[in-house]
Amino acid sequence: MTDILSARQLLDHLVSFPTVSSDTNLPLIHFVRDYFAQHGIESVVYPNEDGNKAGLVAQVGPNVAGGVALSGHSDVVPVEGQDWSTDPWQVVENDGRLYGRGTCDMKGFVALAIEAMVKAKSLDLKRPLQFACRAMRRLGYLARQMWRGACWKTMPRLRP
Repeated sequence: MTDILSARQLLDHLVSFPTVSSDTNLPLIHFVRDYFAQHGIESVVYPNEDGNKAGLVAQVGPNVAGGVALSGHSDVVPVEGQDWSTDPWQVVENDGRLYGRGTCDMKGFVALAIEAMVKAKSLDLKRPLQFACRAMRRLGYLARQMWRGACWKTMPRLRP
């Protein structure tokens, strides 16, 4: 097992992946998969039809009904044409605020969710804690149905 990274350290890693919606998110997804594996958390990666993007689901705790699902997305909007005074793929702290592409939407939340999963792994949970990170923030109806199906196959107790 490796050291447990803080949410801030995880955020640094996540922001460093330029997961612009038109590009691949696989390096970020593989980072999360490998980080979870280092902490004994099994995850499943679900690639899209083209194989250039993927989602990831994981669960800690018992496989029983109920629990909490922490769900987010990995893509960010493009930075072209924007006047960044710092590297958008590096988190910079200024006056107590964190700047970097995706720090608020939604890599900050994903970092907190990853930290929660690793910490929860060592607890005696009565209900599962589930993690889902999809490639795109906006999914069409068919993609949404496919994503739900993927989550339900992996986490059978996860239901609407």
